[in-house]
Amino acid sequence: MWRYLVLLITTLSLAAACSEDGPAPTTPEAGDGESRLEAIITTNKGVITLELYPERAPITVENFKQYITDGFYNGVVFHRVIPNFMIQTGGHDEKLNKKKPRDTIKNEATNGLSNKRGTVAMARTGVIDSATSQFFINVGNNSRLDHKGTQPRKYGYTVFGKVLEGMDVVDSIAGVPTHCPSQKRAPCNAPIPKGMGDVPKDNIVIEKIELD
Repeated sequence: MWRYLVLLITTLSLAAACSEDGPAPTTPEAGDGESRLEAIITTNKGVITLELYPERAPITVENFKQYITDGFYNGVVFHRVIPNFMIQTGGHDEKLNKKKPRDTIKNEATNGLSNKRGTVAMARTGVIDSATSQFFINVGNNSRLDHKGTQPRKYGYTVFGKVLEGMDVVDSIAGVPTHCPSQKRAPCNAPIPKGMGDVPKDNIVIEKIELD
C-alpha cells in the first residue's frame, strides 16, 4: 500500500475523536544535554536543513541516518503534497516506482513531540509499527496526528526533527499543482499509478541528503 498517511479528509474527521486527556505535546529546541544533529536535503526546488532529535526519537533517527548513509533517498520524489497539511517523500523514484525499504521500526510517537508546522515525522500505514523510509514535513499545525491513545488510529506519527532553514522551500513545494488532489473530490484520470493522489505534476526530486 503506497499511502502512509490517512487522507486529509479522514484525519479531519478524526480530530474530534482524538481528544483524550493527557499532557500537551511539545517541540523542544536543542539545548544543554541534548545532542544536535542536522540533515541537509538538497532538492531541485532548493535546500531544506533539518535538526534531528536523536535523544527523543533514537530508533527513528538512527533509521533515518542509515537510509541517508545508504544513499537510499538520492533520486526520490515528493510523491504526495497537500497544501496546508504536509509534503511527503522517501519512497518513490522519478517514475513513481516504489523503492524497496528495510524492515519496519517501532513507533516513537509517545515521545511528547507534536506535529507542529515545520516538524518532520515518519509516515506509516494503519499499523502502529509500520514506518520504514517515508517521512513528511508538516506544513500546517497537525496536532491531530499526535499520539492520543493506544489504538492504531490514535497512536500518532513520530516526530523526530524540525526544519531549521528552508521553510520557504517547503512552502513552495506545498503549493505546486498536483494530480488528483484529495481536496477536490473529482474523478482522476491522470497518468499516475492507480490509487495514488496529490502527486506533483512536475517531479520534485531529492538529489541527496547529507548529515552534518
